[in-house]
Amino acid sequence: MSTPATLTPVGYLQFETGALGAETSAEFANRTGIETVIKLAVTRRLELLVQNEPMVWSDLGDRADRRPGEVFLGFQTVVRRGEGSRPTISVSYFRRLYASPAPELDIGTNRQSALLLVSFDVKKFHVDTNGIVTEQITDDTLIHRAQFGQTLSIAHPIAGKLSFSGELWHFTQPLTRSNAAGLLLAPTYNVNRFLVLDGGFNRGLTSTSTRWEGFVGLTYLLPKKLW
Repeated sequence: MSTPATLTPVGYLQFETGALGAETSAEFANRTGIETVIKLAVTRRLELLVQNEPMVWSDLGDRADRRPGEVFLGFQTVVRRGEGSRPTISVSYFRRLYASPAPELDIGTNRQSALLLVSFDVKKFHVDTNGIVTEQITDDTLIHRAQFGQTLSIAHPIAGKLSFSGELWHFTQPLTRSNAAGLLLAPTYNVNRFLVLDGGFNRGLTSTSTRWEGFVGLTYLLPKKLW
């Protein structure tokens, strides 16, 4: 859930892809989506990003559904570069390019979003925390509401190339006047400097949160620099 404030190496494409399965939510019995994020840092302070779900499979109780998910285009820029316990601070902005009719998770969907991102290290612990505000709208676009979110992720190496992270997150649900929150736990394995594998699960902590989510994925940095 948390996004690091640091950027990828300049000139290298990074792909983050995987599958996310969810059970028991207000909109579906279960849902599986293919998740993809593409990052490209064009300078040491500016990174371009594309987020999308190529396909979403859903069990809606009375019928099954299969549709492409939403597409977002955004950027992230470093406001203050840090190192070690001195935090790196960034801001980012995303705009939706394609609105999908596929059912959404407990945090809903948004037309645009802005994030404040902070990352730092304390001894052997790595911390990523985000403050998020989004614009949520109804299907008929007659109602616009601001949604606020906070995430806190802490990672620690376990042995060799294996590390483990835990995260607490919270989002308001302005269209239903509720709150979604969860606890996410995930191991990560660094295969090499270009490939990272991860997986884990998330447990919803409120009555309007998706009950269970499980995910597997990989992060791959293209070895060849584009320029």
